[in-house]
Amino acid sequence: MSLKGRSVVVAIGGNALSPAGELASIGNQFRHTRDSMEPIVDLALQGWNIAVVHGNGPQVGDELQRNEVSRSKVEQLPLGVLVAATAGWIGYMIQQSLQNALEAAGSDRRVVTLITQSLVDPEDPSMREPTKFIGRGIRPGVAEELRQEGIWIEADSRGNLRRRVPSPVPVGIRESRMVTELVARGDIVIAAGGGGIPVYLDPQLGLEGVDAVVDKDRAAALLGHEIGASVLLILTDVDGVYENWGKPDARLTSRLTASEARALIDTGTLGSGSMGPKVEAAVHFVEGGGERAIIAALHEGPAGLAGTSGTTVTPDRIPSGGFE
Repeated sequence: MSLKGRSVVVAIGGNALSPAGELASIGNQFRHTRDSMEPIVDLALQGWNIAVVHGNGPQVGDELQRNEVSRSKVEQLPLGVLVAATAGWIGYMIQQSLQNALEAAGSDRRVVTLITQSLVDPEDPSMREPTKFIGRGIRPGVAEELRQEGIWIEADSRGNLRRRVPSPVPVGIRESRMVTELVARGDIVIAAGGGGIPVYLDPQLGLEGVDAVVDKDRAAALLGHEIGASVLLILTDVDGVYENWGKPDARLTSRLTASEARALIDTGTLGSGSMGPKVEAAVHFVEGGGERAIIAALHEGPAGLAGTSGTTVTPDRIPSGGFE
């Protein structure tokens, strides 16, 4: 079974639910989650079939810190298990907030969170050299202590010392068939939370966990392929893709073909930890058969789909019939 017509995978960053510089209380995260549901409710009311993928960078970083603070008291949990934990409670926040918002809007659409496993290659180069920053900034003294314990700590693009962990490329979503069936009947599915729990296939044991974090935008693009979604919508904290980002002559690019987007990636001006992975995911989605991918500000999702906001990435050859 695959989806046809108006089907969209919506990717929301973990930072949207837990912004930097703010106390990461559950109360604050619920407040931001409720504020983030408006574009998804709008899409639901318009009749879109929807799957939602969320990030977990700040949250899983906080879980690692809780691990470290309590390591003399209780057994530490591995990173893969922490990804599963955050997928559960962030999914709960989104599910409850979306259920309430849909009911208030007069919609009877159902919402479900599905704990999802992302298949990765255990020999992925990232497993040997961690590439993904997670969590919040760490004080220099604490950072040095963690380095001595073998934890990879580096300065990010803003100069903040943060944990860096493996982030292998996902090659399959193990539960994609279930996601397809649920979405096809009109249910809104929260899946691949935090990029999905990274697993690999052991010849003897079957599926086994990996201590890593999968990029949620790449997981969203892959999920879109596997369920046959027509659109990937990446919602973020900027209003689209900018050429010459950070310079006086920076300008928003409203439309890119896959080749143009790849050329922009190759310039290295997008950043490996910010917009770069989003554009790469958009290209991956449309080159794999998706109709279009949109990168837009969080509250501009419906406008992005309408082509009046954000950046739309399309295949190099657009079908003669165009898009909806």
